[in-house]
Amino acid sequence: MGQRSLLKACTATLRLAPALLVFACSHPPQPQPHEQAGPVATTASSANPAPEASTPRLTRAIHLAATYLAGAVDADGRFVYRINLNPDIEPAKAYNILRHAGAMYAMAQYQARYPTAPVRAALLRAAAFLQREHIAPLPKRPKVSAAWSEPIDQGLREAKLGGAGLALVALSAAHELEPGSTKLERLRSLARFVAYMQRPSGRYFSKFIPAEGGRWEQWTSLYYPGEAALGMVMLYEHDPQLKWLRTAARSLGYLATKRRRQRRVPADHWALLATRKLLERFDDLGPEPVVSRAQLIEHALQICQQILDEQDRSGHAPDSPLRGSPDPAGRTTPTATRVEGLTAALAFLPETQQPLRERLRMVVDEAALFLMRTQVTSGRYAGAIPRAAQQLKDEKPDSSFNRRATEVRIDYVQHALSAWLAVAKLKPQAQPGEAATR
Repeated sequence: MGQRSLLKACTATLRLAPALLVFACSHPPQPQPHEQAGPVATTASSANPAPEASTPRLTRAIHLAATYLAGAVDADGRFVYRINLNPDIEPAKAYNILRHAGAMYAMAQYQARYPTAPVRAALLRAAAFLQREHIAPLPKRPKVSAAWSEPIDQGLREAKLGGAGLALVALSAAHELEPGSTKLERLRSLARFVAYMQRPSGRYFSKFIPAEGGRWEQWTSLYYPGEAALGMVMLYEHDPQLKWLRTAARSLGYLATKRRRQRRVPADHWALLATRKLLERFDDLGPEPVVSRAQLIEHALQICQQILDEQDRSGHAPDSPLRGSPDPAGRTTPTATRVEGLTAALAFLPETQQPLRERLRMVVDEAALFLMRTQVTSGRYAGAIPRAAQQLKDEKPDSSFNRRATEVRIDYVQHALSAWLAVAKLKPQAQPGEAATR
C-alpha cells in the first residue's frame, strides 16, 4: 500500500473510531475458541464444537465481521482490500472491484437487519467510490455502462460481466436502504450491459475488452452468470420492467439446461441465490416463462447434492478443528459460499425434500461453527476471517498456501458475514439487546 492509500485508510479508521467503539462496546467480548494472540492470529482450535450455532454466539460473530468491514472503508470509499495477520508477510497490492461490490452487498444485508450509523456511512462511501471510479459507459454506447476493472481515469481496458452483475447487486441493495444513493438510470445502464453481453440462448460473454473488439469469448467465468442473474432480479424489484426479469430467467435456464445431465456440477452459490430471488417473482414471467420452476429446482438440487458430496469427501474427523468445512484444506471462503447457497435453497426446496432439507440444516450449522472458530475475536483485526483455518502441516512454512493462510481479504469477511446472516434468518430473531447501538 502506498503512503497516500495508507494515510487515507488511517484517516478513515480514526474518523470511524468513536462510532465503532460505541458499536463494539454494545457487544462485549465473550470467551471464544479463536482469539488473536500477539501479532499473528491463532488458528482454529476447538475440537469439540457445540452441536449448533447458538444465536448469541452467531450474533456476536456477525457484529464483529460487520465492524471489520466498516472499519476497512477509507475516507474515499475504498476498502483496505487485503492484510496479513502475520506482520512479516507483505500482502499483495491488487484491488478487485467485484469483491468491493460483494463486500458492499454483505454490509447492506447487515444494515437491513441491524441498522447502525458506522456501517451505513461506510456503505455509502463505498457506493460512491464504486460509481465515481469504476462505472462508465461503453465506447460509442452512452446508455450502456459497465463496471470497469481498473479506475476509469486509467482508461477503459476491461469490463467483466460479473462486475456489472455485482455492481447491480450492491447498488440495488444500497438503494433499498438509502433511496437516492444510486440513480435508477445508472442501475438501468448497468442492466443494459448485462443484457448486451447475453446471447439468445442465455449464455454470456464474460468480458468486454475494447482493444479486442468488445465482447470477448476466449474465457468463460463460472460465477458471473449467477451474479448477473441476481443483479437483474434485484433491479427488477426497484424497476419492474419484465425484460430485466427475463434476462435473469434466461441466465438460469441456460445453466440448468447445460448442467442437467452432468454427474458433477459446480458448487455455484450465486446461481442458488439468484434462483431464490427469481422464484419469488416467478409468476411475473407470465404463462410462457423462458425456464420452468421444475428446471430451476432440479438445477438447485444438483448443486446442493454436489455440496453435500464435497462435505462427505472432505474427510474431517469429528474431533478435527476443520470439522464443518467441505474444503479438505479448511479454507474459509469455499465454506462460507456453500453456506450462502444452501441457506438460499432451503427457502424454496419443496417440503417433499424434507430428508434433504434436514441434512442441509445440519451441514449449514456445522459450517457456520467452523467459520466462527476461524474468526479473529480480539485485537486490532477483530472480526477478520483468514483465508484458512490453519497452515498445512505437510507443506513448508513458506509455501504459498501457508503464507496465505493468515491472509485476510475483504471477500473472506464478506462471504462469512453473508453466510452467518443467512443462518441467522433460519433461527429465532435476535432480541433487541443483541442489536447494535443505533
